Amino acid sequence: MDKIAIGADHAGFKLKEFVKKLLREKGLEVVDVGTYNEERCHYPEYAKRVAKMVSQGEVYRGILICGSGIGMSIVANKFKGVRAALCHNIYSAKFSRLHNDSNILCLGGRVTGEDLTREIVEVWLSTPFEGGRHFQRLQFIEEIERENFRG
Repeated sequence: MDKIAIGADHAGFKLKEFVKKLLREKGLEVVDVGTYNEERCHYPEYAKRVAKMVSQGEVYRGILICGSGIGMSIVANKFKGVRAALCHNIYSAKFSRLHNDSNILCLGGRVTGEDLTREIVEVWLSTPFEGGRHFQRLQFIEEIERENFRG
């Protein structure tokens, strides 16, 4: 499945538009859940929309952008099966995929410029999950989810 959801608040709007263009250039189908302008809004709503789509398998991955990326990552990780990673550099983007099989990338619109964002997104999209010992760790995470998320 080559469908990816993207969402941002007002502080991440401009970077979202940039990332959306990058994704489409790579031939990915992009589901933009908003926001659609720079009017002040609340990031949890957009994080919820993307994380729900990833959690329910409607898209294979998601990207969320707010001012710092922190709020988006907190909200997204409330959803079962979501492994949202806040990445401000290439190393964290690579290892969030290799070791954690992250399925949502969180970025900071006020933290990361377009050139670095391009590199982060490309590495995050192209890096496979390494599996092996990391697979067992993901199973531990899933067990914690089952114990703590009812419904």
